[in-house]
Amino acid sequence: MRLRSTNDRLKIEHSIVDGVRRLLGWLLEDNPEIRSIVPGRIAQVRDAKGKVRVRITVPTMNGFKAIALSDGARQELFISTSLTKEQLESSLQRALEKTHE
Repeated sequence: MRLRSTNDRLKIEHSIVDGVRRLLGWLLEDNPEIRSIVPGRIAQVRDAKGKVRVRITVPTMNGFKAIALSDGARQELFISTSLTKEQLESSLQRALEKTHE
């Protein structure tokens, strides 16, 4: 399956949960160290109420896997980056603050 792309860094294979696309836009704009983000599967969950939240779950060979929670759903995010986990968490927090303004 061929991936659609936004600015060559956000690869879109699936839909993106409401609110998460804007967050990813801010994250990519502020962090040139992020090579790409590939949103993954979406699953309905009960604990995804309120504002968008993101948590980094595990390292991958070229970055990290994260879970975004928003609007009653959770979505996997595969982030290819040279940032450390702490730097990525800090960048995500800044992007979330911009998203919630």
